Amino acid sequence: MSLSSDFRTFIRIRSAWVLIAAMFLYGIGTGILAPMNAIYLQNDVGLTKSQIAVVFSVSLLLNMALTITVGFFSDRLRRKKGIPLAAAAACIAGLFLYMRADGFVTALVGMSVAIAPSGMIMGQLFAMARNHFARIRPSIVEMAQLWLRTTYSVGFFTGLLLGANLFLIASFRGVLWGNLFGYAMLFLLLFVYREVLADAGAPAPRGGEPFSLLMLVALLLLSCADAIRGLYLPLVVNARFGDPRLMSYIWSAQAVFELVFMTLAGYWAARYGSRTVILLGGALAFATYLVYATVDALPVFFLMQPVYSFFVSVLYGVGMGYVQRMFLRRTGFGASLYVFISQTASLIGYFLPLAIQGVTPTIFYIPAALVLASVGILTSVHLRRRAERSLSA
Repeated sequence: MSLSSDFRTFIRIRSAWVLIAAMFLYGIGTGILAPMNAIYLQNDVGLTKSQIAVVFSVSLLLNMALTITVGFFSDRLRRKKGIPLAAAAACIAGLFLYMRADGFVTALVGMSVAIAPSGMIMGQLFAMARNHFARIRPSIVEMAQLWLRTTYSVGFFTGLLLGANLFLIASFRGVLWGNLFGYAMLFLLLFVYREVLADAGAPAPRGGEPFSLLMLVALLLLSCADAIRGLYLPLVVNARFGDPRLMSYIWSAQAVFELVFMTLAGYWAARYGSRTVILLGGALAFATYLVYATVDALPVFFLMQPVYSFFVSVLYGVGMGYVQRMFLRRTGFGASLYVFISQTASLIGYFLPLAIQGVTPTIFYIPAALVLASVGILTSVHLRRRAERSLSA
């Protein structure tokens, strides 16, 4: 099938619009706050660099524990919708606490309650979506997952622009209320969504990937590099150019490119193989980190966003699908595992730059090194698989 016919099929699937809208709104809710969260803790709450890292890390550890625990038992549940519903409600309650933060302890408690359940939302939404499309239209399951992930990205970058304008109108208070509104709308959509259950008697799905610990490690390293960029690039940009809104504009500049590249990367992965496309994305990420570390010109930061957006598309589209295909019979666990890998990477990424004093561009030599290590692992796996195919031919 062609791209246009695949996409028409995707948007016409029964209740697909609810999943699309849920991903979009979830993206808006997270995107409004993401680039300004660390700056909010630094400027409004008055936390130090180390305290910010602790707040992010503790909330992330709780998030990881909940995500992987729920992933283990979610496949035993016939209906999964209650998990993201409860998680969205908890996030709303946590944001109310976070908005009242006036020091390290209150910020830690508020952010932990607001962030810890969120991994269950993303993982279980993708698990529900895979069951939904596999039951109704199995021929486009992988591309449907990519388009849903793209929808999340479009929502995320829409949230970035909204966040920048909310900050201009109502400072950080408006940004936090916007974040809460996104979670509230997500809760309402999930409440009305009629979940499509997996067919228990269906034959074993095809197109899976063999389990590979090395591939999981390679994806972990790439995700770790992206996590460092996600937390520290806003701080570096703010320190260099003195405007918290700039990071929202820089990130939103890649939205349209990611919309295109997520689809392109999915079709390239189907044609040339996922590992090849992931290697290409890693090379582009390496170039971007070197620019961040060495160039002190704001226009160049904007120009690098299309380049970096391809890597993000590969990492969160192709990479996500690769991990899920390792566990086709356990959709809840496969989706949660990928979220858990991203969370683990974020935890590592929060602490590695603490080895460098201050907030300086030299931080980005760390993700560049991580990408090089990942590329080395990916290359070795790729060559070994090619040799195995040659021997079996």
